[in-house]
Amino acid sequence: MPVITKITQQKRDSERYNIFLDEKYAFSVHESVLVKFGLTKGMTLEDWSVDDMVYEDEIQKAFNRALHYLGFRMRSEHEVKQKLLELGYGEAVIMEAIVKLRNLGFLNDKTFSKALLETQKNTSGQGPRAIQQRLQQKGIDKELQEKVLNEYSESEQIEVARKMAEKEARRNRTESPQQKERRIQNSLLRKGYSYDIIKDALSSIEFEIDEEEWDEVTTSIGEKAWRRYSSRYSGNELHQRVKRSMYQKGIPFDKIDMFIEQKELEEND
Repeated sequence: MPVITKITQQKRDSERYNIFLDEKYAFSVHESVLVKFGLTKGMTLEDWSVDDMVYEDEIQKAFNRALHYLGFRMRSEHEVKQKLLELGYGEAVIMEAIVKLRNLGFLNDKTFSKALLETQKNTSGQGPRAIQQRLQQKGIDKELQEKVLNEYSESEQIEVARKMAEKEARRNRTESPQQKERRIQNSLLRKGYSYDIIKDALSSIEFEIDEEEWDEVTTSIGEKAWRRYSSRYSGNELHQRVKRSMYQKGIPFDKIDMFIEQKELEEND
């Protein structure tokens, strides 16, 4: 049976030690493995015990790589597993490392999921559907997804959605009320809110505009439509296409007619 004849500390990594058996370098281990197996000079080793040490050291390596990966931000167990797989570690080693990380409190999918919920809700104004997609991407168990999302109450969703709607409503003064409302609805849908939540959130938003603002919006939308079609159409065909475009963007018929009349006057001049 081989005998440990020398143990030396590595220069590049002070936490690792080189093990020499019968005067020849055999393998290296992390200091935690050295302590766990009580390795000392003169110790006789069984072949199977060497395999155990190498396996234990591989787990420690995976554990350390995972700790480094977790040092940048919180991760789910799924993310850590995928990272270790990419680095070439085997399934058994990865699971041992993950159990160790979990037991020491470095990995906790419940804590991770709650933190993700709060971040997405408070920094991005995301709704439950979008957050659930994120949790799913992170490999969070479906049952845990539901438990965490249950903490996002309807009243809170409405409040967060309302704040996002108010922020969106302050943008782009050259939209018709219909355009603005449709844009905000689409934005909130993309953020993962249900139609009922969106309806409640928008109920407190004032979309109506005064006459002066209507004139500004009508002119802006009308001129864009006119520039778009005037290079290809003229006469009645041009007028009809501009009218259709303006109506689809929420401009009332009376204001569309006034705009077209003004453009006709300009053409006659």
